[in-house]
Amino acid sequence: MNETAARRRPGPARVLTVERTERISPHLVRVHLGGDDFAAFLGAADPERIAMTDKYVKLLFAKPELALEPPYDLEELRQRLPLEDLPVRRTYTIRSIDAATGTFAIDFVVHGDEGIAGPWAAAAQPGDLLTFSGPGGQFAPSIDPHLPRLYFADESALPAVAAALEETPASAHGLVLIEVGSAADEIELRRPVGVEVRWLHRERPDGTVAPHGSLLVEAARALAAPEIVPEVFAHGERGAMQQLRRLLHNEWGIERRALSLSAYWAVGRAEDGFQAEKREPAGQIFPE
Repeated sequence: MNETAARRRPGPARVLTVERTERISPHLVRVHLGGDDFAAFLGAADPERIAMTDKYVKLLFAKPELALEPPYDLEELRQRLPLEDLPVRRTYTIRSIDAATGTFAIDFVVHGDEGIAGPWAAAAQPGDLLTFSGPGGQFAPSIDPHLPRLYFADESALPAVAAALEETPASAHGLVLIEVGSAADEIELRRPVGVEVRWLHRERPDGTVAPHGSLLVEAARALAAPEIVPEVFAHGERGAMQQLRRLLHNEWGIERRALSLSAYWAVGRAEDGFQAEKREPAGQIFPE
């Protein structure tokens, strides 16, 4: 989820309360969060960041068996807990903010017991507490109705794409490619009539499963180079984003400043390792 000043300091940690949850698809759970800190969060946030459709927060998750109560005093916990028992940080896009109800929603991809954030979301109950800081963010769709849109995403970037489409001019046109596990993972997207959405399913009819990002890259490479430089939003698995950078920037010649292109995650990497690798050549989308 390109590092810019807008992404560097997500702000002070706050605690919100789970208001309700809803199952959006078999692998997507939406958690609505509110509570006393909502007003403080909204009041202290930079209005420009709030306006971003890819705005994100940093969430802290603790092992349930440790019974740690938010907010966490990380310095104190470091003194008495082994490293593997400290709360872990995960980055999630805010799907929507509802100032009237004092809540915002976050969509979590859930695959059984895999990971820590997904299982937490699947089991979340009203009254549960969650520590977060933020928001950050750097993308909002252009208000120019004549600018073509070209969006690429997997499940991790689906909330940001959905939010962007809702803010796109009604007369806009373009193409959105979204890679998900199967047809069951498709969700309804409010979008301009002129913006086409193509869903790509990793699960094949023969029971095999395509590698993450492979269908997204394949579909992108099947496109003709655009005659007019489009608004590009491409976010998802790191390896796929690196390949899309070669296509969009190296081959099609779209300037880096015209691309919202970055990785939200990497196959085989937890977030701590993924974030650390951003400073290494292998983890960079644009080579320095």
